[in-house]
Amino acid sequence: MPDAQKIHNHPLATTAAKSGVRQVRMRTSGATLQTLAGGVMLIRPEEELKPYPKVLTDRLAYWAKVTPDKTCIAQRRATADGQPDKDEWQRLTYAQVWESVLCIGQALLDRGLSAERPVAILSENGLEHYLLMLAGQHVGIPTAAISSSYSLVSKDFGKLRHCMKILTPGLIFVSEGARYAQAIEAAVSEHVEVIATTAPPDRRKAGVFASLLETSPTGAVREAHEKIRPDDVAKFLFTSGSTALPKAVINTHRMLCANQQQIAQVFPFLAGDPPVIVDWLPWNHTFGGNHDIGIALYNGGTFYIDDGKPGPGSIEKTVRNLREISTTIFFNVPKGYEDLLPFLRADRELRETFFRRLGMMFYAGAGLSQPVWDAYRQLAFETCGERIVMATGLGSTETSPMAIQCTWETDRAGTIGIPVPGIELKLVPHEDKLEARVRGPNVTPGYWRQPELTAKVFDHDGFYSFGDAVKLVDPGDVNKGLLFDGRLTEDFKLANGTWVSVGPLRAKMIAHCAPLLRDAVIAGLDRDFLAAILFVDADACRALAPELPRRAPLAEIVAHDAVRGRFHALLKSLAHHSTGSSNRVVRAVLAAEPPSLDAGEITDKGSFNQRAVLERRVALVEELYAANPSPRILCM
Repeated sequence: MPDAQKIHNHPLATTAAKSGVRQVRMRTSGATLQTLAGGVMLIRPEEELKPYPKVLTDRLAYWAKVTPDKTCIAQRRATADGQPDKDEWQRLTYAQVWESVLCIGQALLDRGLSAERPVAILSENGLEHYLLMLAGQHVGIPTAAISSSYSLVSKDFGKLRHCMKILTPGLIFVSEGARYAQAIEAAVSEHVEVIATTAPPDRRKAGVFASLLETSPTGAVREAHEKIRPDDVAKFLFTSGSTALPKAVINTHRMLCANQQQIAQVFPFLAGDPPVIVDWLPWNHTFGGNHDIGIALYNGGTFYIDDGKPGPGSIEKTVRNLREISTTIFFNVPKGYEDLLPFLRADRELRETFFRRLGMMFYAGAGLSQPVWDAYRQLAFETCGERIVMATGLGSTETSPMAIQCTWETDRAGTIGIPVPGIELKLVPHEDKLEARVRGPNVTPGYWRQPELTAKVFDHDGFYSFGDAVKLVDPGDVNKGLLFDGRLTEDFKLANGTWVSVGPLRAKMIAHCAPLLRDAVIAGLDRDFLAAILFVDADACRALAPELPRRAPLAEIVAHDAVRGRFHALLKSLAHHSTGSSNRVVRAVLAAEPPSLDAGEITDKGSFNQRAVLERRVALVEELYAANPSPRILCM
């Protein structure tokens, strides 16, 4: 008989009572752990998933009736004089969004679009993008938001062509026709209609977005909505391509609605205080495009489209928005938290606005370093006399995305929590690790038009495999939560047979070298020792050498003695405290060429493809392992 373990003293049961922690309503139920043959573990939440709507726009219809005049979504738009520093928030109420969705829905039906001929959205976040996405969901016509970098950054448009080939779209939307003209000509069939907010392309069938809004809805909109089945495709989201070419993940209506109900149950404070969100995360990814905008809509909140993002010249826009809007829940990637931190430290008024109504901070996409984690805890306490929960979890595009979530305050970054209601988590032994697999209503049925890839990620019991490893914080208490333990596909063996766990090692290196190091690519398969290609944060490194020009090229920055000296000292210190060959980096080189999007070395959200970097830079790897290393190799 399997051994069952049930723990009731869940950390969340006392979160609100902890001294100095801002009290917000969080999940208090725990999970059970069952041990099966072969060391397999099953973890199930105690709380059942409650009923949820059939289509996400059912929540839009509800709020349009209950709070018609409340702002649903807002975006900065230039004023009549066109001066960007005087732009103002253009707001759409719930009633206005609902009316627009009905009009656009009719326009999509008139074009005979379907899952076989969906709408491809090439542009960034925006009001028109939002309306088009919801309209498609309301009448059962899928949309696919595609990374704008595939159109605006890529030089060969290879990934855009790949996406078009998989989708065979019947309609393309772009915000500015002129900006996307080259990409459209390179990757979109001349027979496909293009809709643009401004400057639609000539020499092909095209129109302006305003014409969709001018369409009068008929009974066909209601009929199409009523015919939608929960497992019909609501949208397609492409994977980031961090390990291979992007795959079109089927997102069903059941997935989107179930996941929002799961989020509502683990964060019950959202219902009592409708969220106010300022967010830049791109909607072509599940974090921004499902999780964040879904939370605002599902709970009757207000979503402000942040025109900033991490990085010099852009984070300042985020700061401007956060000075004006007090958020109730804040989402970002670790890089965003890092770049925002100095502004919060320097500006008391900004800190007070930021922390005033904040119930929780949430990060995903990568690991957050402990120093940054500690800094936000301290800043919050100094500003408002309370610490604020900073949480993360484990999810993916295939889980829409929330699957495992931490909802209590911890003293360490990286705790991903326990499964959300409705999710079963299977932990399967893999070498010396535990592979995470999940099953539930928010899990995709597979990849569009790629059944062979679908088959590879599901086991015989229907559990989806993340390809990630996790471990229990406390093997004796499942309710202490789980920790991320790296991607299984990145791990390898040294020549001596020792396994190298790449994920934790990368995280350790990044934290140790913060804020100078953006990422580390680890080499050493069948070698005698570990080496690393280091991708630096150019702005942080430039500060080590103030005499460098502001726009100094990356090669000049990494060749500077002050930069090389600092990295050498940091890496020697790290090596000194390493415990063995599996986590001791012996040699490293500072990459003088940035990662290539077209070559697949990096995704548009900044994730590095370890394998692609090592394959493309094979000469650099050989240089790392040369008997007589060149002067640019750092030897520890």
